[in-house]
Amino acid sequence: MSRRAGRPTRFWEAFAVVIVKPLSLLLVKRDWRRGDLIPRQGGVIVATNHLSWTDPVLLAHYLHVNGRWPVILAKAGLFRVPVLGYLVRAMRAIPVERGSEAATESLAIAEQRLREGGCVLFYPEGTITRDPDLWPMTGKTGVARLALATGAKVIPIAHWGAQELLPYGEKKIRLFPRKTFRALTGPPVDLSRYHDMSPDVLRDATADIMAAITAQLAELRGEKVPGTRANG
Repeated sequence: MSRRAGRPTRFWEAFAVVIVKPLSLLLVKRDWRRGDLIPRQGGVIVATNHLSWTDPVLLAHYLHVNGRWPVILAKAGLFRVPVLGYLVRAMRAIPVERGSEAATESLAIAEQRLREGGCVLFYPEGTITRDPDLWPMTGKTGVARLALATGAKVIPIAHWGAQELLPYGEKKIRLFPRKTFRALTGPPVDLSRYHDMSPDVLRDATADIMAAITAQLAELRGEKVPGTRANG
């Protein structure tokens, strides 16, 4: 297993750190909790909620400080943008063609990265939440499928605050007053009772994963877990 599984070259990693870390520190204050629960080695799936186009950058900083380089799944369209596409490839992001058969290819690449010992960052909802109160919606089954296929641990991480920096549907970042980005890691989701890839199993395992993320988010927000979940 490579010590640099899922990571870009040292040059591009250093380049990303030089850009992302100061940007993250500039944009938000930090309230980071339980990063010690993130495994430092081996293939691992980080499953998290999605609130803003800014949260991948902020989460990447959180994960890197806690010893992991995040392999991010990104819209395939980004890979076709001049300059940006080159940078996204250099970061070893995985392209996702939404709503097509090619979407399965992204899961195959993610599975390979996990078997190599990488840390793959997943948004199980597949998009920024449309829940009016910003709770996680129902999840897609890709994370459960990968976890059962590879045996990789699923680490739930909830975050809160990115939506105040750049709310969904807006293009202008709200810099002032300075926002706080909160992140909380939970223990691995127990998927030991699931053993096959039947639709019912995948749906139930996905529900457990989303419940774990939601529980962490409820703790961050100091609120109760909602009784119902919006459809993704």
